[in-house]
Amino acid sequence: MNNPPAAHRAVRNWTVLTDLILINLAFAFAYLVRYEFQWVLPATNIDPYGSYVGQQILLTLLLAVTFGQNGAWSRQRGEFWIDELSRVGYAVVIGIALMMAFTFLFRPLAFSRLLLVWALVFIILFVGLARWGRRLLLTTLYRQGIGVDRALVIGSGEVGRSVIRTLLARPDLGFQTIGYLDHADEENNVGLGRIPHLGSSDQLATILSQFPDLHTVFLALPGELHQQILEMVRLCRMRGVRARVVPDLFQLSLNRVEFGNMAGIPMLSVREVRISRMGQLLKRLLDLFILLLLAVPALLLSLIIAVAIKLDSAGPILFTQERVGRSGRRFQMIKFRSMVVDADDQKGELLAMNEATGPIFKIRNDPRLTRMGRLLRRFSMDELPQLLNVLRGEMSLVGPRPPLPDEVTNYQPWHHQRLEIKGGMTGLWQVSGRSDLTFDEQCLLDIYYIENWSLALDLRILLQTVPYTLFGRGAY
Repeated sequence: MNNPPAAHRAVRNWTVLTDLILINLAFAFAYLVRYEFQWVLPATNIDPYGSYVGQQILLTLLLAVTFGQNGAWSRQRGEFWIDELSRVGYAVVIGIALMMAFTFLFRPLAFSRLLLVWALVFIILFVGLARWGRRLLLTTLYRQGIGVDRALVIGSGEVGRSVIRTLLARPDLGFQTIGYLDHADEENNVGLGRIPHLGSSDQLATILSQFPDLHTVFLALPGELHQQILEMVRLCRMRGVRARVVPDLFQLSLNRVEFGNMAGIPMLSVREVRISRMGQLLKRLLDLFILLLLAVPALLLSLIIAVAIKLDSAGPILFTQERVGRSGRRFQMIKFRSMVVDADDQKGELLAMNEATGPIFKIRNDPRLTRMGRLLRRFSMDELPQLLNVLRGEMSLVGPRPPLPDEVTNYQPWHHQRLEIKGGMTGLWQVSGRSDLTFDEQCLLDIYYIENWSLALDLRILLQTVPYTLFGRGAY
């Protein structure tokens, strides 16, 4: 999925900036109410505002995290203002609770729990009013055709007409409908008003090419056409267009379906196979933290392995190989050499011995392995230099295994979903059977990992990798 349009990013960035400013203004106003106006309870000791600056900064950082994690900076089309306010309120309550826990544990010289209660009230009030003003401004701009997303509706039956009527009646949703496509079994151009008829549903690929700035396709087709709908969803994903499905599409894997509504119309959308920006940042911080812990032991072990490789066979200690990373970007992956120097030249002669399915090449007892190489492969120690790839940001500790370029050329369309994030040194399929799994099973597990990513999942995989490495399960 392509990045959101510039208008969306601008709105989100502006929302983040104004929220952070309002959080600090609300804190300052809470100080005035507590110590200058002394509402509710009189203040026995009046601490200067400067003594609270540190707590104000910490609260701002805590709320930045809780707002991001609880979707307080995410716009959901068609939701009511009170729904958005409830997400903001929940994020503020969590942030204030964490701040109170901090003051309870560390007892700063100046602290007031009543001040934090007032801060909670005023942050929700200030941010809530700002969100209401943003809604009014965006609705005004949308009515003038500014910042809207171009949308296509597929389906001219009752469901399709309902979607189009809603889009026309609710300009605050921010869509501009370019037209609709009908299906062979549906009645054509009935009740669709000024929305142009652009052809039939089998012309979707042509329409996507003609309208490169198309943002959303609403699939409002009968449920029995599930195979055609799935193909349209796949086509939209390939072109970077968001596909929104109006029920029924229960044939999709349920963990990839997001349920919601748009102004009363139930919607199913296919969840993007990727990790959010906040998630990517947290994942990167986890990588760097673990790298810091592993730096010294990894360096000592690498020196021992390097000497052993040099004594065992002629050739370089390290082996670099071009791999495909996130979004198809290529990089040089580093490994300890575990094979003879001319291993690649011998690959063609060994193709008949390939024991793996799909586009990958694996032999359980590969004759090209050196004596030291067999030991390294057995315990996955040949992967150790990839910590440098992780340090450079080309890989992550956990993620799908980076493939070779010629493997990617033989991918089926759905296999490419595993390239939506950085490749990893270990991953879900490595702790679920490793080389004993088929290639399709590996891809399914990689995609499941991306769809269900969390820091807890990364930590669980890293912990499970330890016994798999020590006992060499499924490794060859």
